[in-house]
Amino acid sequence: MRPLFISFISLLLCMACEKGPKKDQEETEPQADSTALADTSKMAKFLFAESEFDFGKIKEGDVVKHVFKFTNIGKSELVITDAKGSCGCTIPSYPKEAVPVGGTGEIEVQFNSQNKSGANQKFVSVVANTFPEVTTISIKAVVLKEEESKGPLAN
Repeated sequence: MRPLFISFISLLLCMACEKGPKKDQEETEPQADSTALADTSKMAKFLFAESEFDFGKIKEGDVVKHVFKFTNIGKSELVITDAKGSCGCTIPSYPKEAVPVGGTGEIEVQFNSQNKSGANQKFVSVVANTFPEVTTISIKAVVLKEEESKGPLAN
C-alpha cells in the first residue's frame, strides 16, 4: 500500500510541474506591461482662452452667464460628450458637433445665485476625447444678500 501511495504522490508532482510555464519560456516571452501609457499625441486637445471667470459682486437671485472660448489644438476632431456643473445652480451648454483640428468652440456657463449668498466658486467638468478625459473650468462670484446690495456701501 505504501508503494502505491508514493507512486500516486510522484504522479501528482510530475503533473503539477508540467502545467506551469518552463523557465526558458518566461525569459523569452515578454509580458505585456499594463502600466504602459497610451499614445496621446494624436488626440484632440483643448486650449481655453481662460479656464476661470470671476463675475465679481452680484445680487442674490441674479442669473449670470459667461462664455468660455476654446480652440482644438490637437491632432484629431474634438468631441465633447458631456459637461456637468458642480451643483444644480451651474448649468453648462456645449457644442454637440465635433470641433475640427484648429477649429473653435464655446461652452456657455449659467449661474443662478438664488440662495447662494457669500463667496462662491463653481466648477464645470467637461468630458471629451482628450487626455485627460475630463477638463475643468470654473466660475466665481460674491453673491450679496438683497439688503447688502442696497446699503450705503453697495457698489
